[in-house]
Amino acid sequence: MLIEILEKIASGHIMQIVTLAEAQSFPVWRRPIFLLFVMAAAMPIAFSTWYALLNNFVIEVASFDGAELGLLHTIREIPGFLAVGVIAIIIFIREQVLGLVSLVLLGIATGVTAWFPQMGGILTLTLLSSIGFHYYETVNQSLQLQWIEKSRAPLILGWLLAVGSAASLLAFAVIAVTWKWFDLSFNTAYMISGGLTALLAVFCMIFYPQFQSPTRQNKTMVLRRRYWLYYALQFMAGARRQIFMVFAGFMMVEKFGFEVHELTSLYLINLVINMLLGPVFGKVVTRFGERNTLVFEYVGLVFVFLAYGGIYFFGWGVFLAAALYVLDHLFFSLAFALKTYFQKIADPADIAPTAAVAFTINHIAAVGLPIFLGLLWLVAPSLVFVAAAIMAMISLGLAFLIPRAPAPGCETIFSK
Repeated sequence: MLIEILEKIASGHIMQIVTLAEAQSFPVWRRPIFLLFVMAAAMPIAFSTWYALLNNFVIEVASFDGAELGLLHTIREIPGFLAVGVIAIIIFIREQVLGLVSLVLLGIATGVTAWFPQMGGILTLTLLSSIGFHYYETVNQSLQLQWIEKSRAPLILGWLLAVGSAASLLAFAVIAVTWKWFDLSFNTAYMISGGLTALLAVFCMIFYPQFQSPTRQNKTMVLRRRYWLYYALQFMAGARRQIFMVFAGFMMVEKFGFEVHELTSLYLINLVINMLLGPVFGKVVTRFGERNTLVFEYVGLVFVFLAYGGIYFFGWGVFLAAALYVLDHLFFSLAFALKTYFQKIADPADIAPTAAVAFTINHIAAVGLPIFLGLLWLVAPSLVFVAAAIMAMISLGLAFLIPRAPAPGCETIFSK
């Protein structure tokens, strides 16, 4: 049944093609922006559940150590490194279709994760779910910047952050409440969350038309010298993000013995903050600009990562570690300012190919870094967080090169 639906979609028998202008006459729930909100809710249901349970699953079921966890995350980042392949795929498949098919793959791979608890099975399913996740994220970023007007982009992206956080909050709340009370298993949690994501994606395939952006996208690799600062910031963001994604949660489990419901409770705090402050973050970017927003983010991350290291150097306790984890996540939530910076400087026809190239650049360090840092973790965990602080400092220096009013021809403070 699902295969038949996908075949019909690929051949154009289900989705009609309409322009963004024509779509404004549709009911609100069938318009492009509403579709972005549905997808923003669908993806975190599977991904956030996978991420929330990951550390406990691989430690309790597969007995992973830091090096093996680093290997898993290296495997997970390979599809992100190959995201430039999206450029070739969209020659044959429309971006919207590719994004929804990727969501289906993410949902199915997440749903069967607990069926294969050996290292080989975990790594294989991690690779498959990662292909779905990274190809969806690449296309989603492109569609957001094509479908949302520049003047409204920070506010809409802030609301999308809030909706995604609300979906993650629902998934985490169910885990936190039911894990102990109903003796929930890893398999049940993965099956429900992955199934919901896949079903929502199929719903979108059936009930939404294909939306035609006003500017035809270039379908060849685009590397422009004037985007160099955006590329550099993406590279540093990918390297820095890996340390948070891989080792912050691992520290809470390994050093402080957090169980699933306890670690999930920390995620819940993060998500409530994002859900409430997402629209506020959008207004912050609109009011203060991308430069000031990113400078604030990177200054905060420098201090957070140094404090993480202090937990090992000075033996600081679990309450500080939990507070740092929340702050860490909060600062990362401002990263969508990098999207709006690119939207302001980009040729509209470059958005799709540059989104793919940027994802690849973002994952260059992410592919090799987890293995190296996993080995470094075995020597001295504190050094992992010192390295992250240095990366945040480099990002801070780059952020100062963003002009106060970025635009085509004014991409950095050195332009003109």
